[in-house]
Amino acid sequence: MSETVKYLLPEERLPRAWYNLVADLPAPPPPSLHPATGACLTADDLAPLFPASLIEQDASTERDIEIPEPVRDIYRLWRPSPLYRARRLERALDTPARIYYKYEGVSPSGSHKPNTAVPQAFFNQQEGTKRMTTETGAGQWGSSLAFAANLFGLEVDVYMVKVSYQQKPYRRAAMEAYGARCIASPSNLTESGRKILAEHPDSTGSLGIAISEAVEMAAQRGDTKYGLGSVLNHVMLHQTVIGIEAMEQMEMAGDEPDILIGCSGGGSNFAGCAFPYIGRKLRDGNDIRIIATEPAACPTLSRGVYAYDFGDTAHLTPLLKMRTLGSTFMPPGFHAGGLRYHGMSPLVSHAMDLGLIEAQSFQQTECFAAGVEFARAEGIIPAPETNHAIRAVINEAIACREEGTQRTILFVLSGHGHFDMQAYTDYFAGKLTDLPHDEAALARSTDALPEIQGVKPLISA
Repeated sequence: MSETVKYLLPEERLPRAWYNLVADLPAPPPPSLHPATGACLTADDLAPLFPASLIEQDASTERDIEIPEPVRDIYRLWRPSPLYRARRLERALDTPARIYYKYEGVSPSGSHKPNTAVPQAFFNQQEGTKRMTTETGAGQWGSSLAFAANLFGLEVDVYMVKVSYQQKPYRRAAMEAYGARCIASPSNLTESGRKILAEHPDSTGSLGIAISEAVEMAAQRGDTKYGLGSVLNHVMLHQTVIGIEAMEQMEMAGDEPDILIGCSGGGSNFAGCAFPYIGRKLRDGNDIRIIATEPAACPTLSRGVYAYDFGDTAHLTPLLKMRTLGSTFMPPGFHAGGLRYHGMSPLVSHAMDLGLIEAQSFQQTECFAAGVEFARAEGIIPAPETNHAIRAVINEAIACREEGTQRTILFVLSGHGHFDMQAYTDYFAGKLTDLPHDEAALARSTDALPEIQGVKPLISA
């Protein structure tokens, strides 16, 4: 049998609860801190930005958290998402490896992001929020929150990283089609944006800057809350529908992954598949190898330090213990906009510190080469972010061929690349280059990490 094989769960197998990794960790994750006082963050501190239900989920230690039925009802538009056996790619690589991918591009916005956008919009609407602000890099999160907020009657302002705003006009159009307002960041609408523009008039922006603008605007109005598409614990939680479904689908396939791979910018799509498998590994001693992939131009897990840092450039957010390149780090304008973030999910960072995952970084041209190879074998054009995962998948499959070993590889295809075709056009024209990060700027950024009680809490990798 040489064709691609699809494994579909029946609708009644849609997960009824999200999985919370915190319940199974051998050591609790470090607490988040107040940005002004350095004290442990409280629910009251977060209330201006998030509804109480999401704050509670963020701090929960319960293993299973029920998915509200109105959220499950919207999930049914595209979930359970399919799992594929990539036999054509296996044949193209002449590898004994078995390759599977969980395809999240079937959602209305074309990525995994609605898995958390829908519950965030639901919980906000339930608690009286009228308007939400957020940031977006590649535009997948912005279009997903625009989609979800529209379903619950909420207004949305999306601050989109300027380089992506310019590179991806159709993502902007998608947000506007769902009723959101899309603003290039840095903008003149916020104090933090104006400050950046005064210092760097030609700034291409970053997720850290866009977060600052969205947080600033949310804090100014009592009817407005902030939505975050990655990083925080409740976002990781909502994404675990990916891994929960994948486990059952792999059982349908009569197989079990030896290697699990996902791309990681803030950590949400990676965590969505990886966390259920990490939990099982911790409970049952399963020997699965779990790899997070990222761009060499913004190597948060590979080169970042494990430290308390701000999640944004203007230092409006809480201090999070995470892998970070420093909140002032400005990544170059490569095409995988969803991976251009200086920090990493605290839970993903904690999992790496515990030795539960590993990280690999790649240049963008080798990632696009992998994405094209995948598209020509499997027919799906991947988003630039997912190309980083595919690069690692192909490398592992080639290693199996060279070693004569048979391993099962599972990865998350986080979204399609239909709105990213300019990047592919540039790649085919030879215009896409590997953009190195500025080593001196990285050193300055990490040197400027905030001090906690007079000591920088750095932990070596």
